[in-house]
Amino acid sequence: MTLRIEDYGLIGDLQTVALVGRDGSIDWLCLPDIDSPACLAALLGDDSHGSWRIAPAGAGTCTRRRYRGETLVLETEWETPDGHVRVTDLMPPRGRTPDLVRIVEGVSGRVPVESTLRPRFDYGAVVPWVTESPSILGTERSGTVCAVAGPDALNLAATVPHAVSGETISSRFEVAAGDRVAFVLSYHRSYDPVPEPVDAEDALADTLEFWQEWVGKTRYEGRWGDAVRRSLITLKSLTYAPTGAIAAAATTSLPEQIGGTRNWDYRYCWLRDAAFTLLALLSTGHRDEAKAWREWLLRSVAGDPADLRIMYGLDGRRRLPEGTLDWLPGYEGSTPVRVGNGAADQLQLDVWGESLVGLSLTRSNGIAEDDDTWRLQRSLLDHLEGHWDDVDNGLWEVRGPQRPFVHSRVMAWAGVSAMIRGVERYGLDGPIDRWRMLRESIRTDVLTHGYDAERNTFTQFYGSRGLDASLLLIPRVGFLPWSDHRVVGTVDAVQRELSRDGLLLRYRQDADDVDGLEGREGTFLICSFWLVDALHAIGRDAESHALFDRLLGLRNDLGLLSEEYDVTSGRQLGNVPQAFSHLGVVNSARILSGIRGAGTDMTGMPEHPTA
Repeated sequence: MTLRIEDYGLIGDLQTVALVGRDGSIDWLCLPDIDSPACLAALLGDDSHGSWRIAPAGAGTCTRRRYRGETLVLETEWETPDGHVRVTDLMPPRGRTPDLVRIVEGVSGRVPVESTLRPRFDYGAVVPWVTESPSILGTERSGTVCAVAGPDALNLAATVPHAVSGETISSRFEVAAGDRVAFVLSYHRSYDPVPEPVDAEDALADTLEFWQEWVGKTRYEGRWGDAVRRSLITLKSLTYAPTGAIAAAATTSLPEQIGGTRNWDYRYCWLRDAAFTLLALLSTGHRDEAKAWREWLLRSVAGDPADLRIMYGLDGRRRLPEGTLDWLPGYEGSTPVRVGNGAADQLQLDVWGESLVGLSLTRSNGIAEDDDTWRLQRSLLDHLEGHWDDVDNGLWEVRGPQRPFVHSRVMAWAGVSAMIRGVERYGLDGPIDRWRMLRESIRTDVLTHGYDAERNTFTQFYGSRGLDASLLLIPRVGFLPWSDHRVVGTVDAVQRELSRDGLLLRYRQDADDVDGLEGREGTFLICSFWLVDALHAIGRDAESHALFDRLLGLRNDLGLLSEEYDVTSGRQLGNVPQAFSHLGVVNSARILSGIRGAGTDMTGMPEHPTA
């Protein structure tokens, strides 16, 4: 039986993640990195495509589950007629190799437990050679089961015996109160020596200590603290420690419509998503991640500013060719399953602005920069100066015709403004008079062509009758004050025309034939968080708080959110966990709590400027 998207929990080691279902099955694991091919891919198929289940024999979904405190250590419990069992899942901070640790603990009674591991490589396409004779890999160690195919190898060590049947590794054992049985799954290149497995109990202690220390650095005194810290942990889990990149989500091809074709690969770093995530981290005291992201950004975008990409691989690579995995039937039959992302080749002019704004945020939060960093920013602005009025694909990556999107022009304005602040506030060099003229030209253009005076609202693109939830960001970046009648009118129009049972769509797919894709999608959660902020800013606090409470109620029992929500079926949709959704939790909680301060919004200034 296919689990719902919200039935999965998350563990990870800051280089990859695993999704653990309510039934005790790990159905998604990419190794060695989050954007590597999956070795457990049942999430997009079935058990034959790779899974690892540990649960009481004959049991279904768990009785309860939780994270241990404010960590990424997941505890899943079953209460059965025979007794009570707990499975603790974790991925310790990475040493030489990625390790996944599962500890089975008897709480009461005496319970038969089964472990069934079906390793597969290349998203389920490659069935490995499984052997209990690891000497084939150049070691004489016994007691480890190895699964090998081409360059990839998995090794399973446990404190109970294994049985190998074909390509399946299984164990059956009993646990009584106080018993602890440990499993350690390790990955390595097949041509390297088999690594020593980590000690499971030491790994548990190290992982708990890591997360407790990291959360202890959080500086947040507002309301909804538990929700904010859980979302920050989730955002941290999507960072890629070796480079500082931030993945947009942990998965690929979880559908925006069950059975539909809107299935995309989100395991990469979008400059836009990362800039907003940066705001959430900086505003809660996490400067190390901001500094690491800035260094990743500078390496990734270095070169011709005309060649700036909207997204990059977590290691900074530019080529992310999109392909389909035809052997996978997709989540609940949603095909095609895609890897790579063709939108990487799109022109989205807003990313120049968002990159400049992101770098401005690090500056306003006291993260020093050198001359080379500023020269790169000037180079980006030089290109933007000559191209801000080009037509593009917009932030939602529409695969229809390119248009003069309002959000793209507004973010170009925000990028220019960030550079002007660099000169005015920090004494950096630049032709400020020319930049001020450029900023005013963009502003005049948007106000002339992107605003519908008859309806008192900005529009999705010039000449459009359609709306776009990103219009809610116009005052957020300082383009107009929240009190301006055009802003209030836009908030009203977006809420009226894009609402589906109180939550927001990104845009209406039938408006102006903007999309170019078949099928429909759910409400987009970050857009509803933007509406929370907007309603608060224009003085409609009761509505704002009610919507925020509703959005918090859409999280699963572990506090996780995917990309979208289907109000008809009451289900999460899209890739999970989604950074955009979780940064929405953090930023909206902070705004509703009245937390202000320099450098805490996309302007690099206090929230809700009035002029």
